[in-house]
Amino acid sequence: MCGIIGYIGERKACNVLVDGLKRLEYRGYDSVGIVTEEDGKLYIRKGAGKIDELKEKLGLLEMPGKRGIGHTRWATHGIPNDINAHPHTDCTGKIAVVHNGIIENYIELKDELLRKGHKFKSDTDTEIIAHLIEDALKDFNNFEDALRYALLRLKGSFALGIIYTHDREHLYFVRNESPLVLGIGHGEMFAASDIPAFLPYTNKAVFLDDGEYAVVTKDSFVVKDLKTGQVKEKKVHEINWTLEMAEKQGYEHFMLKEIHEQPKAVKEAIYGNLGMIDKIAREIANYEKIYIVAMGTSYHAALVGKYIFQRLVKKVPVVEDASEFRYEFEDLIDRDTLVIAITQSGETADTLAAIKLAKKKGAKVLSIVNVVGSMATRLSDLVLYTHAGPEIGVAATKTYTTQLTVISMLAIALAKYLNTADREYLQKIEAELYDMPKYIEAALGYENKIKNLAERLKEKRDFFYIGRGISLATALEGALKLKEISYIHAEGLSAGELKHGPLALIEEDVPVVAIAPSGKTLEKMISNIQEAKARGALIISLGDSEELRKVSDILIKMPKVDEVLSPIVYIVPLQLLAYHLSVLRGNDPDKPRNLAKSVTVE
Repeated sequence: MCGIIGYIGERKACNVLVDGLKRLEYRGYDSVGIVTEEDGKLYIRKGAGKIDELKEKLGLLEMPGKRGIGHTRWATHGIPNDINAHPHTDCTGKIAVVHNGIIENYIELKDELLRKGHKFKSDTDTEIIAHLIEDALKDFNNFEDALRYALLRLKGSFALGIIYTHDREHLYFVRNESPLVLGIGHGEMFAASDIPAFLPYTNKAVFLDDGEYAVVTKDSFVVKDLKTGQVKEKKVHEINWTLEMAEKQGYEHFMLKEIHEQPKAVKEAIYGNLGMIDKIAREIANYEKIYIVAMGTSYHAALVGKYIFQRLVKKVPVVEDASEFRYEFEDLIDRDTLVIAITQSGETADTLAAIKLAKKKGAKVLSIVNVVGSMATRLSDLVLYTHAGPEIGVAATKTYTTQLTVISMLAIALAKYLNTADREYLQKIEAELYDMPKYIEAALGYENKIKNLAERLKEKRDFFYIGRGISLATALEGALKLKEISYIHAEGLSAGELKHGPLALIEEDVPVVAIAPSGKTLEKMISNIQEAKARGALIISLGDSEELRKVSDILIKMPKVDEVLSPIVYIVPLQLLAYHLSVLRGNDPDKPRNLAKSVTVE
């Protein structure tokens, strides 16, 4: 949701800002804007549209100055248009603000400012922030004091970049429930919504916490508490992502690159956690009341976690949308509760709210996260990193398979420690897990077959993905991928549910994608496939059994892995299918309409 970039140093600011905004495109946006400062004057250029088209149209690379802030907007208040694009200014034109988040009390604040004579140009909630600071400057000689006073009146979520003409040595950045990170360079400083924005210039980062603001010069930064103004000590993190990891490296799209990175990413997830997994398993082994909370793709990883915990650990976690968790389970959480939160970015607003509630109630919180230093990692008692590296494509691919890898490792470690599963069996699936990169490579080998299949299916309007048991999560995730980037209607459902209603929607040549690894439910899956086939469905099966060939129109023969690990490899062909359908239908799979990479507002 929205992207913020800030720069102060010796470079031409507009070049850094445009480059940073390009690297934040994956967050989703409808408008672009930049403000720079030179000789006490603000230069603002903004408009609705994409960066590449506006770069020339607005002359974004021709703006003077060595400090500035930029923004990609994802509309919440006010339609996407030139006027509502950020930055927004006060009445004097000396203060400019960019904002990610939602100001919940903006109507009452705007009414108050209107009564005082302030003039507004846009329909956004953001514009009131610049006017509030302008108003506070009447009572404070110091800009920083006026800033603090004004911002303490806001209710809601906000990450802010602020520039003031009369304070030529500083930029100001504020975080409250929306992500913001500083980039620490040599003779230059950066701020952004996410690390890739400044990764070409520095890999040293400082993560702001809620209720903190940073005062930044080209040579230094100070982080302070918004309420008290007291200086906060902050750790400088060295991020082990390289610039190459955030580039396409010859692939047409980031999503395709990230699909192909999965063998390496899963290997990194395994070896990156070998030293931690047993220790964390011992620390959480005695909890019987377990909740797994997540949203979107991470929720599907949570469902896999539920099934694998049941199978191996003989414990039954409750899996819940993080958005609903605090409303439905608040009275059930206590010191005897373990909450496992799964979030790629570590900044998902609903998941952070669930973590905060769990902590407030005294629960132990373990987070499975990709981004080092993100808010979830700082709120949690325990953290397991997925080590997937930067994921630029909006539709999650390698972060999903690495989440599955980590939660599988955790379940195996718990089962070994608690002695809840056969030792020989645990050794077998652990060995298979370590071999998972080669199984994923085998699945990637089907790309040409899947590309040809996509040609056949590109005009289809409805898809059904079916699975049973642990494969239900794969069905849900496969359908989500298709919806996200191809804009084709798709449903993921339990195959056992077909005859209880959805079978009424199956008609001649409707694609039904069946996820059918060998295991407890294969025989029943074959029966469910036959039910759909009898209604004329086009059956596309993923499985390792030759029995599937008899009931399928198309069989994608999968590597034989244990059923509990099958979600890690079975999702790969479904990612490829969604990708190639998206491209064939003329879409940009990296930037699906209406979606953002990290949902940082509720």
